[in-house]
Amino acid sequence: MNPTSKTLVLPAPLPLDGGGELARVEVAYETYGALNEDRSNAILLCHALTGDQYVASPHPITGKPGWWERMVGPGKPIDTERFHVICANVIGSCMGSTGPASEASDGAPYAMRFPVITIRDMVRAHVGLLDALGIQRLHAVVGGSMGGMQALSLAANWPERAARVLVIASTSRHSAQNIAFHELGRQAVMADPRWNQGDYYGSEAPDSGLAVARMAAHITYLSEEALTEKFGRNLQDREAKSFGFDADFQVESYLRYQGSGFTQRFDANSYLYITRAMDYFDLAEEHGGKLGDAFAGTSARFCLVSFDSDWLYPTAESRHVVHALNAAGAAVSFVELSAPHGHDSFLLDVPALDRVIGGFLG
Repeated sequence: MNPTSKTLVLPAPLPLDGGGELARVEVAYETYGALNEDRSNAILLCHALTGDQYVASPHPITGKPGWWERMVGPGKPIDTERFHVICANVIGSCMGSTGPASEASDGAPYAMRFPVITIRDMVRAHVGLLDALGIQRLHAVVGGSMGGMQALSLAANWPERAARVLVIASTSRHSAQNIAFHELGRQAVMADPRWNQGDYYGSEAPDSGLAVARMAAHITYLSEEALTEKFGRNLQDREAKSFGFDADFQVESYLRYQGSGFTQRFDANSYLYITRAMDYFDLAEEHGGKLGDAFAGTSARFCLVSFDSDWLYPTAESRHVVHALNAAGAAVSFVELSAPHGHDSFLLDVPALDRVIGGFLG
């Protein structure tokens, strides 16, 4: 599942937090807008768990618009007439960057031989890409959800690389509840007989398990208010209950649609690896147990945004990061926005977010 995209092979092996290294790392990425002469107008956009590099261009598999097309483009809050926008597919994923479906040195797919990676490993690959592109300091790094984790990781571990850090609907560590939902998804994948211990390339993929994983995760991205307003207890294409196990309710049909559509564009093993990386993320743990120490001496400006209906990464998670940044003496602003959509609010039409992003990027 490797669509046509810009790709770059990192010039050196990539060291990994879990030990060892990846000998050959390919990074797939897209760019929008021109890089100025002194290379000071670059913005790195970091995608979420199931996202990709196609932030503002049609997806090559689904044909759907880019995942943040409403935010990135000429005259938009992330203005490509002013900024050179870079979005790279994370390592471990399946849209062109090195991951479980990629060929190992023996010519066969890595599958479960691929090493377990971390958010910091993903960012390490991003930094390698920036080095190769000759970009030493970003105007900003921006990310929502898992993308926000990457933005925080870059700010903490490579503090000289970004002048601004914008983190939306994210967290500095995964809670027990977050880990529990991810484990449910992983077990759904691994319980599918076609998973075959990860060795399914060239045969039928474990689409049933991956679809269930996506259905469970998708519930966490929405709010009860959004589900109730959109579906309620309305029946799907029928006037009465079937007294069976077809999709009687609209919400059931919606989740099944989300699950089946997801299997067309994503790799099951990648889902295992990326969710594990998110679960391992704990920025305080990486810096001696104190989150404030992760940002000691930073000169970057920070902006954190949360949504009042987001129960996956609630506002308290953002406030925790803000307090740590205050303790480190960092320049930080914070806003909680009201939106009914839940965690997915950062991807949807929330005009207040447009204003925040446009204002912070300057």
